Amino acid sequence: MPHRISKGQVIAFRLGAHCLTERLVEDGLLRAAGRCGIQNSPPGSALLALHARVGNLRQGQLASAIAEEKSLLQSWCMRGSPFYFPTSDATVFTTGMLPPTEGAMRHLVSGVEPALDKLGMSFTKAVELTAAEVGDVLSGRRLAINELGAEIATRIARRLPQRQRGIWEDHGPYAPGQPLGEGIVHFCVRILTLQRVVCFAPRAGNKAPLVLVNEWLGHPIPDVAPDLARAELLRRYLRCYGPSTRGGFATWTGIHPGDTGPWWSLVEDEMTQVDFAGRPAWILTEDLDALLSAPMTKGVRLLPPHDPYTQIHDRNTIVDEMYHREVWKAVGGPGTVLTRGELAGTWRARLRGPKLTIAVKTFGALGDQDIKSLKDEAGQVAALRGAPAVEVGFETY
Repeated sequence: MPHRISKGQVIAFRLGAHCLTERLVEDGLLRAAGRCGIQNSPPGSALLALHARVGNLRQGQLASAIAEEKSLLQSWCMRGSPFYFPTSDATVFTTGMLPPTEGAMRHLVSGVEPALDKLGMSFTKAVELTAAEVGDVLSGRRLAINELGAEIATRIARRLPQRQRGIWEDHGPYAPGQPLGEGIVHFCVRILTLQRVVCFAPRAGNKAPLVLVNEWLGHPIPDVAPDLARAELLRRYLRCYGPSTRGGFATWTGIHPGDTGPWWSLVEDEMTQVDFAGRPAWILTEDLDALLSAPMTKGVRLLPPHDPYTQIHDRNTIVDEMYHREVWKAVGGPGTVLTRGELAGTWRARLRGPKLTIAVKTFGALGDQDIKSLKDEAGQVAALRGAPAVEVGFETY
């Protein structure tokens, strides 16, 4: 009979897996980023997510890892979002995330299908056309997606038959004044990041420039068998979000639930079924003892929007359903207040001159110790953002 797992056990296990039980030291930056990747949208949120996991983290430390040591890489990844992950783990988060079929690729980059159908072209063919041009266009340069897309689309248009070229150059549905073909190229570039062709260089002002991976790193990312990379990506998911299901994995990656087979089947014999909240879920067998015995933490954290800990399928585990709309907004989501593994409220920050003002809205009353810890965390966030002073305001939903 499957083990019955309590909410407390799941929270304690996931907190430890997400490095939120206590902050890491020494090589903590790479360890934290390598667990399940760190999303960086909105820009800057990765710094806050890593600060919640790594002791004494400073902006310069992260900047050096990205731009100088290049031990961290940024690329589009799960859910088509920008993620940081260790360069040494790049194949897990690129090859491991790449869908193996035409249909699964279309599902991952939702929105491209109508344009491809109108053009009468497969997504695989569109990606091949984009790949054939990207090396010449991007070599020795750093271009934002709009600049890159426009140049590649113009070059591809010259190679298309007249009927397709007319459709390619006609207005598309994705942005005002943007040709349909340029919009398709934008989708294709996302696949090229998973094919280890392009990645992001550090932001320059409001631009997130793309570069060729080989030029940025000085060498290609090594080839790894796709099955090995997919299996490892699923293992990392289960270590951070287990016990879970195929549906949970699909939500986290952004793939269609029906497309999970090429990942799930590879690791199925390494899993144990448990009963969580009255439903079957799966954990890596080697993690079962840790799940049953993980210690609870008493810490408080200020997590950014889209923090890895909050990117879960079973949201009721960490906050009551009545607050879901306050936490997970489609646009402009807030940061969240984490206390003992559950979400106790939301927060937003605004820089007013030299002072960082943090507005906290809680889902209930906080204890004196939590308030003190929260103010300490706010001071660290202010320092991280270069503000010499911080002011924290509280209200309740």
